[in-house]
Amino acid sequence: MLPILLHFGRFSLPTYGFLAAVGLLAGLAIGVRNAGRSGMDPDKTWNAGILAILAGIIGAKLLLVATDWSFFRAHPREIFSLTTLQAGGVWSGGFAAAVLVPWWYIRRNHMPVLKTCDVFAPGIALGHAIGRLGCFAAGCCWGKPTSLPWGVTFTNPLAAQLVGTPIGVPLHPTQLYEMVLELGNFFLLTWVLRRKRFDGQVIGAYMFVYGFVRYFLEFLRDDPERGSVLHGFMTGTQLLAIGLVIAGGLLWMRRQRTA
Repeated sequence: MLPILLHFGRFSLPTYGFLAAVGLLAGLAIGVRNAGRSGMDPDKTWNAGILAILAGIIGAKLLLVATDWSFFRAHPREIFSLTTLQAGGVWSGGFAAAVLVPWWYIRRNHMPVLKTCDVFAPGIALGHAIGRLGCFAAGCCWGKPTSLPWGVTFTNPLAAQLVGTPIGVPLHPTQLYEMVLELGNFFLLTWVLRRKRFDGQVIGAYMFVYGFVRYFLEFLRDDPERGSVLHGFMTGTQLLAIGLVIAGGLLWMRRQRTA
């Protein structure tokens, strides 16, 4: 575990921030490349991707504050503290914002919505995989205690100070679980993109596969940042995951009937 990648005097570079940036840029580059190969305007695709990145970052932070509002209301300065800025935020908030804002841009510029989503889908999975490696380095998004031989014990007190990581307890490496699953999803979606038969096929596959995986992965998570819904029956992320599975499945059914 390495929360800080570089440290020079009063300047420090968080490992999570560095890897998250690498993941975002890698995903954006793949999306623009796929757009060019699909005959789309690379400049407009680039702009839509930049908007998605910015909206995703802001949305994740906003939902992080909202789900722990009682704390931030009592400590308003913490909203702009280094700890909050370095935190990854809540994935579901970032995902929702990263969908709605570029959707507005895509419609405004008369871009094909589903085709644009298709070219970005593999890059989203790859960027997410790299970002989860950053989560593991930072110690955030940790799993429940486990006695399995691959349980990971975090020892760096800085992780406990920054994001509250339990120290000295073997935990499920949920960050690495998700990294491996998203990396596999990237290769699957790249394969589907090269053989797609209708617009929406790739993004539909992404939503179904990731939603299914994320729903069950939530049972192994033990960090308290995603909020609960339906009187604690499930997390907000699980509810969104169910929506992704349904939306992806309906998209495939609808488009296959049309074809």
